[in-house]
Amino acid sequence: MSHDPAPRLPWAALFGLQGRTALIAGASSGIGRHIAGVYAAAGAQVVLAARRMDRLAEAVAQLRGQGHAAHGVALDVTRGETIAAAFDAAEQVAGAPVDILYNNAGIIYSKPFIEQDEAEIARVFDTNLKGAMLVAQEAARRMVRRRSGVIINIASSAGLRAGGTLSSYCASKAALVHLTHVMALELASKGIRVNAICPGNIATDMQEALKPFEETLVKRTPMRRFGQPDDLDGVSLLLAADAGRYITGAAIPVDGGQVLTWM
Repeated sequence: MSHDPAPRLPWAALFGLQGRTALIAGASSGIGRHIAGVYAAAGAQVVLAARRMDRLAEAVAQLRGQGHAAHGVALDVTRGETIAAAFDAAEQVAGAPVDILYNNAGIIYSKPFIEQDEAEIARVFDTNLKGAMLVAQEAARRMVRRRSGVIINIASSAGLRAGGTLSSYCASKAALVHLTHVMALELASKGIRVNAICPGNIATDMQEALKPFEETLVKRTPMRRFGQPDDLDGVSLLLAADAGRYITGAAIPVDGGQVLTWM
């Protein structure tokens, strides 16, 4: 067995994504739309995937206006029959297979545990867990054939600790963290790295559900502020690029230290 070190690359190359194709699920707004821009700026060809095609078209047009290679495809992670079609469409418009999956689609309800109804519970799990799993499965099947690929699941610091009035959300994201571990274990020998990012309170439209608790949440965050989408840039590049080539099975909190206050 050889133990020769991998060739050293310049820092820009280590964190660059030139020549790669990234599919971002849940890219019509919030974190997904932001990271599509980050990956495009790092040199990747990006395929934005989501249900809301009007917002998707706007995001794609913005990226193209900045000189980036960007495309949009329809994807509803709660409808399994759309997933393979979305990957087929992504490969067709990009003219290349997907190297990086940024598995970001998610929803949240804030409601006391005993008041969440069956439809709300089902919708959260269908999107945050089952949908994420089905999208990752489709990506992995294609990546296995090439023995190369990166899957990044967007979980939450709420998957690492309990949060009141977020029972379905916390449970679904905790399951996604554990699913990430299982995926990483199974897929490492096939050349595929799988990791999870666990954002805390990031200022996006999804955060509106927690608006009544904002002051309390900020007080419980050691850095005393909500995160911004660009606080996720570094870890998103690290896990996608060659800089993170020996990282798999990690679940990295990006939450200003909030998870520490719940240990």
